[in-house]
Amino acid sequence: MQRVLITGAAGFLGSHLADRFLTEGYDVVGVDNFVTGSEQNIAVLQEHEGFSFLRHDISTPLYVGDELDGVLHFASPASPVDYLELPIQTLKVGSLGTHNMLGLSLAKSACFLLASTAEVYGDPEVHPQTEDYWGNVNPVGVRGVYDEAKRFAEAMTMAYRRYHGVDTRIVRIFNTYGPSMRPADGRVVSNFIVQALRNDPLTIYGDGSQTRSFCYVEDEVDGIFRLFHSNRFEPTNIGNPDEFTISELAEVVIADTGSRSEVESLPLPADDPQVRQPDISVAREILDWEPVTTLREGLKKTIPYFRNLVETENARARPLTSD
Repeated sequence: MQRVLITGAAGFLGSHLADRFLTEGYDVVGVDNFVTGSEQNIAVLQEHEGFSFLRHDISTPLYVGDELDGVLHFASPASPVDYLELPIQTLKVGSLGTHNMLGLSLAKSACFLLASTAEVYGDPEVHPQTEDYWGNVNPVGVRGVYDEAKRFAEAMTMAYRRYHGVDTRIVRIFNTYGPSMRPADGRVVSNFIVQALRNDPLTIYGDGSQTRSFCYVEDEVDGIFRLFHSNRFEPTNIGNPDEFTISELAEVVIADTGSRSEVESLPLPADDPQVRQPDISVAREILDWEPVTTLREGLKKTIPYFRNLVETENARARPLTSD
């Protein structure tokens, strides 16, 4: 029986990843401090005999008694709403947290997988983005707290590999969506779906011409799982190469939810990337991986989750009546 530790296990992506490892027969130790994670996300995981949970802030050292075969570091605020509200915590989990988890991997002779991000490419001048592109990041801009935390984490991971011989992996994650996202986490897919279900205006920042590539969570997790089991230690893009403008995404969400919403334009945030599209040639060749879920298919699997949340919220908000 193999055993892995996953930080950020109560988060959106971390909880899906923990479920995949449990399904594959692994024991999983989940770690989270619930700053952005949810107890609801681990409720289903706790039904598995192989799942255990530690509430801990990995910016401080963590002791684990039993052996580990892998440490997968997914703890971090990951949406602009969160990391702009929690800038210091974001930098600490990317630096101190990564250092602590690499130290744990070294002590346990475990494979270490870092959840990095497409944000290391910043507002890219190369399109689509390949792994050998160094990026265009504003280190002192408001988004720099997340971008630079992840860039530092990648550098620390490679240093531990070169100096200590730790077996490492680095996944650069592009926009991912699916059930278990927080309704108010600030990511564009969840924002649009919730706004559409409430028939509120869909808020588009800028003119909507900026592009993103959206990967359904099951596809993303499958790519990460394959990367963990590969020998690839260089950074690896895992995302969907199908590119959409934000305006196109809004149109699809309105149509698929049957919403009466209209679109509302707001000023573009500072350093917001104009394009985002992964080149996944490496993942195709080395991992035999590519996403299989189209945007429309993924939204049809995601919208019912948010519809249930919105309907529950509406039911709670209705005033009580008496006969």
